[in-house]
Amino acid sequence: MIALKKGSEEEGKARENFSRKEIDLLIWFLEEAYREDRSHSLLGNLRRLRAEDWTRVPLEGGRSIASILEHVGWAKWMYQDYAFGTASLRGDRPPMTPDGERASRPIDDLLQWLDEGHKILVESVRELQDDTELDRRRLTNWGEEMETRNIIRIMIAHDHYHAGEINHIRALLHGDDRWRY
Repeated sequence: MIALKKGSEEEGKARENFSRKEIDLLIWFLEEAYREDRSHSLLGNLRRLRAEDWTRVPLEGGRSIASILEHVGWAKWMYQDYAFGTASLRGDRPPMTPDGERASRPIDDLLQWLDEGHKILVESVRELQDDTELDRRRLTNWGEEMETRNIIRIMIAHDHYHAGEINHIRALLHGDDRWRY
């Protein structure tokens, strides 16, 4: 490793080149888990849905794909608001829950709301100045503080978890819940 003189131009360039590596990697993972990975992402697992699959609940199941997406969108909005925003959203009323007695919003509205929640979350991560901010403790919507990197990690895992759940529900509804090998 090359020793850099403190305050030197080389040190400034090194800090500029390496100070956001973890942030950039986490942003990449957020995007992969949400939309970029065609096989494993949340949105990738919506590709093979039929119109009736969105709100249908599998036999002995308890939730539909639309209700899962409501939950995922809810988490994106709430985590972003508490960790990076004003902590003013309330999870038990609109816009965090659908208006009226509906279990979910109309599909186009739901996908737009979900996408907006993802965009504001990613933008909040993108606005972090450098990787040291990932150590900063931030508020969660359940009142606990946690390191920023762990909040982001949870959101990445959350998209993957529910992508798998959606894929399984789709397979049950389509009658092809089996391994192809």
